[in-house]
Amino acid sequence: MTFGFEPIGTARTPFTDKFGIPRQARLVDAPGQILLHPPYDRREAFAGLDGFSHVWLLWVFHHDCLTAGWKPTVRPPRLGGRRSVGVFASRAPYRPNPIGLSAVAHQGLVDEPGGLALRVSGVDLLDGTPVLDIKPYVPYADAIADAAGGFAHAEPHSRFSVHFTAAAEQAVAARDPDGRLALHRLIAQVIAQDPRPGYMDRYPERTDFGLRLYDCDIRWRVDGDTAVVTHCIIDEDAPL
Repeated sequence: MTFGFEPIGTARTPFTDKFGIPRQARLVDAPGQILLHPPYDRREAFAGLDGFSHVWLLWVFHHDCLTAGWKPTVRPPRLGGRRSVGVFASRAPYRPNPIGLSAVAHQGLVDEPGGLALRVSGVDLLDGTPVLDIKPYVPYADAIADAAGGFAHAEPHSRFSVHFTAAAEQAVAARDPDGRLALHRLIAQVIAQDPRPGYMDRYPERTDFGLRLYDCDIRWRVDGDTAVVTHCIIDEDAPL
């Protein structure tokens, strides 16, 4: 049998490029919204959800993955991109059915110009990701205290201490003058997790990197255990 699913909403997140997206939900305090599509944009569909602090999002790996096909083995970043495991022992996007699952903080409904939206935080979704379903996170059933985590047995530690040049500080403040986007914190948290591919330690000569958040191109360089943000360049033509 085959099944067809219709997205109930679209994720709006700071992550406008795949590079820099946290490898799991809630590693970074990244804000997001699920803009709901009709006929699912009805407040009564969310009655009772306000008592739950977190929700599960089921979504589609839509960027490049729908046409790329699946792979029986993958090389997880957690293993440095060197060791292969089966795709079903990973959360890699190249799956038989490219469905993702994220537990995120629930922050309530809000009326936006585009319609009703569910506010969340701790997202690990690319901006524009189709969302298939929203379910409440139920602690007594979903949190398993004695669960074994295999090769991902512990939360990853921050790799870098992140600093900003004076010019970068000024540019970030200019882009987010009221702190609504918490852009400074978001940049620092994303880079501290080291978004680079796991095999980058093979190329110590490469020290300069870039990533994109919202409509900003962020440039940074690595110096040992320190990452220095050097530029925050606003893309005036970005559709945000």
